[in-house]
Amino acid sequence: MTGTADTTSRSLLRFATAGSVDDGKSTLVGRLLYDTKSVLADQIEAVERASVDKGMSTPDLSLLVDGLRAEREQGITIDVAYRYFGTPTREFVLADTPGHVQYTRNTVTGASTAELAVLLVDARNGVVSQTRRHAAVLSLLRVPRLVLAINKIDLIEYDEAKIADIEREFTELTRSLGFDDAAVQVIPVSALVGDNVAFRSERTPWYTGPTLLEHLESVPVEGPDTTAPFRMPVQYVIRPRTDELHDYRGYAGQVASGTVRPGDEVVVLPEGHRTTISEVRTADGPLAAAGAGLSVTVLLADDIDAPRGALIAAASDVPEVTSEIDATLCWLAEKPLLPGARLLLKHGTRTTQVIVGTLGSRLDTETVSYAPAPEKLEINDIGRVSLRVADPLPVDAYARVRTTGGFLLIDPPTGNTLAAGLVGDPLAAVPAAG
Repeated sequence: MTGTADTTSRSLLRFATAGSVDDGKSTLVGRLLYDTKSVLADQIEAVERASVDKGMSTPDLSLLVDGLRAEREQGITIDVAYRYFGTPTREFVLADTPGHVQYTRNTVTGASTAELAVLLVDARNGVVSQTRRHAAVLSLLRVPRLVLAINKIDLIEYDEAKIADIEREFTELTRSLGFDDAAVQVIPVSALVGDNVAFRSERTPWYTGPTLLEHLESVPVEGPDTTAPFRMPVQYVIRPRTDELHDYRGYAGQVASGTVRPGDEVVVLPEGHRTTISEVRTADGPLAAAGAGLSVTVLLADDIDAPRGALIAAASDVPEVTSEIDATLCWLAEKPLLPGARLLLKHGTRTTQVIVGTLGSRLDTETVSYAPAPEKLEINDIGRVSLRVADPLPVDAYARVRTTGGFLLIDPPTGNTLAAGLVGDPLAAVPAAG
């Protein structure tokens, strides 16, 4: 049978890359794009010409992505680059984050929506402090699956024993951070020559696992959590101004977690009014059910107030409504965070004023342990804090429901995002520093 592949049934995997500078992340991303034929012919020709000019015998695939990275790391824009590619099996959204230590905060952005992360190490160096730092951030954000790509295996002569030592050390690290062994895959690769990236290498007969691309194509995609309790922040209240629909009042938003059906008993928070879902609709008409990630309009059986910023939640499993929040922060701003700071907190579709209370312990990403409370949180620091909000908020622990357990801290004068916050302690298993 000939013709193009049917893309309508292809699943989507969102994944992030992380690693230290010079671990070969640019080359690995370039290799994935090159081997999946996701770059234009003229781009490949330009890379081949530039590689010849540099005296290289093989194309320098890092040139496919390094232009943007060099630009942003020179201070023009420090951000996450999103790349899109696909195979006949699956489509991919890749969040490519900078590798420098001072940009660790960008890993938070790249990994916040990822279903998998590819963490690179140089086979000559093994697990280093930046590896531990990135693994801690990925665990903190509850990224469900992790790949360790041991790169540059050609430079250690494909030494099986050396690679086994790196795998052993990395497994100890991931176990200490709460990763299940089944969620971690270790793959020895050479991005430069293509070993085990898209095609299996004859130079590693002792390795029987999948190539990186095979793993990315076959790993189960969890997708939005439809098994969690139902949560939907109200984005907009719909009240058509027509005689025919003068009693119509719909509450529009995106289902953040769980599933909602007509007849479900719900509670509108923070007020606490209980009612029943009478209808679930989209622009195409009524639905029998709507799961996480779907934008819908729900109608309620009772005439109660559910303004923008309210949360409609399952009555059988209600989040805590509180003005006091114990949280874990990743501080993103150049200006440090001090106790007593008055900021804005954005949770779902609601924004309220917040006062920072005491600073708790700080995560030492070098030793992957909690250190005593600091006087302030500096840029890239991850630490425990207590917060008091002006308006009570319905929150879940981030480790249980990511959407209603996450929030942002915002600078009131500028509107700039200062911190990513997680309700509770997603790294509760991490020990205190001895």
